[in-house]
Amino acid sequence: MSFQLPNLSYDHDALEPHIDSKTMQIHHGKHHAGYTSKLNAAVEGTDLEGKSIEEILKTLDMSNSAVRNNGGGYYNHCLFWEIMGPNCGGLPSDKLAMAINKSFGSFEVFKSKFSSAAGTRFGSGWAWLCAHPNGELEICSTANQDNPLMKGEGCGGTPILALDVWEHAYYLNYQNRRPDYIDAFFNVINWAAVEKKYSSATDN
Repeated sequence: MSFQLPNLSYDHDALEPHIDSKTMQIHHGKHHAGYTSKLNAAVEGTDLEGKSIEEILKTLDMSNSAVRNNGGGYYNHCLFWEIMGPNCGGLPSDKLAMAINKSFGSFEVFKSKFSSAAGTRFGSGWAWLCAHPNGELEICSTANQDNPLMKGEGCGGTPILALDVWEHAYYLNYQNRRPDYIDAFFNVINWAAVEKKYSSATDN
């Protein structure tokens, strides 16, 4: 079965003013759709056909640039849409809040470190919060459409939070002001969705 572009669980304008409707339309309907169709073309007729995207990325031959770029682009954006939502932001709660405090000392330190990972990524890429099986959290960034599921990329573990810092994710609204975009992102994080991913990724 071929990979499908996921439907958003909210309207294109639902994240305004933090992420504008036009950017969402182009980002989801053009960029993510493009990665999806190119991924399907890249795996068709190969031994990767029929595997989940996680299986593909965890065992990927990194010299396979078509699957690396488009498979990464497909997975990364699927996660990105899932961990955002309208009327969100604020602070995490319960197990995730405790894990953040344990791993980073406080939410404020976590936010600073995550923002730095996103802000200092040269060129295009992603910032990640990953969970290890023992419950420990780690922040990293990757270039282009690479992600921590790929061998040797990022911090390992399971990605539970992702921020796209490719210019197409923010340029219409923020131009070259990436720090403003990063700060705005914290207003649309769906912490309940992130916590579900944390619980699934850990033994806790």
